[in-house]
Amino acid sequence: MDHPALPPLPLDEWEPTYLTLHRWTQVVGKIALQLTPPLNHWWHVALQVTPRGLATPSIPVSGRSLCLSFDFCAHRFEIQCSDGRLAGFALQPMPVADFYRRALHELQALGVDVTINPVPVEVVDRTPLDQDMKHASYDREQVQRLHAILIETNRIFQVFRGRFIGKSSPVNFYWGAFDLATSRFSGRANPGAPSDPVMGEAYSHEVIAHGFWPGGDWPLGGRVGEAVYYAYAVPSPPGFAEEPVQPAQARFDATFGEFLLPYEAVRSSADPEGTLLSFMESSYLAAARLLQWDTASLEARTVPVSYRTQTG
Repeated sequence: MDHPALPPLPLDEWEPTYLTLHRWTQVVGKIALQLTPPLNHWWHVALQVTPRGLATPSIPVSGRSLCLSFDFCAHRFEIQCSDGRLAGFALQPMPVADFYRRALHELQALGVDVTINPVPVEVVDRTPLDQDMKHASYDREQVQRLHAILIETNRIFQVFRGRFIGKSSPVNFYWGAFDLATSRFSGRANPGAPSDPVMGEAYSHEVIAHGFWPGGDWPLGGRVGEAVYYAYAVPSPPGFAEEPVQPAQARFDATFGEFLLPYEAVRSSADPEGTLLSFMESSYLAAARLLQWDTASLEARTVPVSYRTQTG
């Protein structure tokens, strides 16, 4: 069944654009990393899905505020400044090194000097961003398809997030892995938190996470040849891999340590939202039960319709 909000996105067709755009988002994300006050779990550097593309949170700089964004409707990179000034350039096929240079030049024109680590993260090819002339593709139609998927997935993730009253992450786009994700927390510290400072901050507390990833090569080994939704828990409880997660197309991937649900299984279903929510709910409930979370105190009560009517 065809759902316009969830268009096809075959990895083999758009991977050149994907690999280029991934690195462009890392340039922007690294700028935010240098300029934005820190939040727990690196939430301050994540991008957000907008009606027009992807954008950083507001970034405070010398009494001003900046927002860096990818406009996938007009196909432009934009910098908006609270003093009214604008900067940017057209998104079109160009090497990553050129995007890097132009983005920093536009910031300098606004009086913002920033230095970033040019080595990309969570990718197999770690050619420094300021030297990368290999990745230079930009297919507008494929980018617009990605944007449509992110908008609809963001909406469904927001529905899922609203069912939880414990600590949960915003629906964040993480430029490291190029994935859209939301996470639920038990409130307990993770006794096996990684010693690595980056991963240690990300997984300092027990978490059950869900997300969308376009697929591709994983730097730690393995490849997923299609877009997928995923679910994992940290720490991963014994027996999680054997849980009967819904729908039937979901499978546990031992290489990634996650349940994966093909994006195509969601977009081709009669009820994409119901299918995706069943995947998220069933994997969450399985992990929460095995980790002995206090789900009764963490899950939201339904807001009465009468209240929504009176306050709307």
